[in-house]
Amino acid sequence: MDLQKYQSNDEIAWCPGCGNFALLGSVKKALAALELAPKDVLLVSGIGQAAKLPHYLRCNCFNGLHGRALPVAAGAKMANRALTVLVTTGDGDCYGEGGNHFLHNIRRNIDLTVVVHNNQIYGLTKGQASPTTDRGFVTKVQTQGVLLEPFHALAVAIAAGAGFVARGFVRDTERVAELITAAIRHQGFSLVEVLQPCVSFNPKNTYEWYAERVCDIDQDKSYDRRDKISALEKSLEWGERIPTGILYYDREKTYEDRSGLSVRPPLVEENLGFEDVMREFM
Repeated sequence: MDLQKYQSNDEIAWCPGCGNFALLGSVKKALAALELAPKDVLLVSGIGQAAKLPHYLRCNCFNGLHGRALPVAAGAKMANRALTVLVTTGDGDCYGEGGNHFLHNIRRNIDLTVVVHNNQIYGLTKGQASPTTDRGFVTKVQTQGVLLEPFHALAVAIAAGAGFVARGFVRDTERVAELITAAIRHQGFSLVEVLQPCVSFNPKNTYEWYAERVCDIDQDKSYDRRDKISALEKSLEWGERIPTGILYYDREKTYEDRSGLSVRPPLVEENLGFEDVMREFM
């Protein structure tokens, strides 16, 4: 499918050099590779620089409150299973404000793909520490350096029952597109965390910093991505070596299967009587 089908006319408001530009391109490539028509795709986001991405892609879009993208996405998917539903969110939006929704939508295993832009900082609100900021990192707010342990999102996702957990590096646009494509094809909750720099507020985790450390686990032919213990160990590696690729893969019954929704007509096709109720007010 032609990438131009997803082209939006909205002016892009990201900083020059922001990793979001490359990630936007990867999302388009994934949707095109799957030959999904724009009308059949819903992008849901909350608040933040990452949450602007749906504005720059021609398809259905819903912007919610800060940290509240996942319940909206889950509701949309349950109401219309024909939709391909993606959440594009940031490390703060998803793991901070939306942390509770992150945990429990993994447990539900609804058929969603969640793409987390992880730049290890709050970019929209000018550079305070996010849940993934490295310990010791100094910001305008954390002037003595971050004291907290970073939130290990991939390990949490694996432990909570996510069936597809992957990490990519935004500079490798083709590989990120492949990961997003595989995540959408997976039936159930899929997490793709994309490492990217914030060129305005994170001088530590730059393109060069990541490039020296990321290593695709597909290069390790002995690695078994269905081994949960090995996946947990890989997900916790951080420092001189940062594993990327599909860290964990397993297939469990989705919420739709377990609840019986998958054998019922979608809500959007059912006559729920709303028209009769609305006529009473006409």
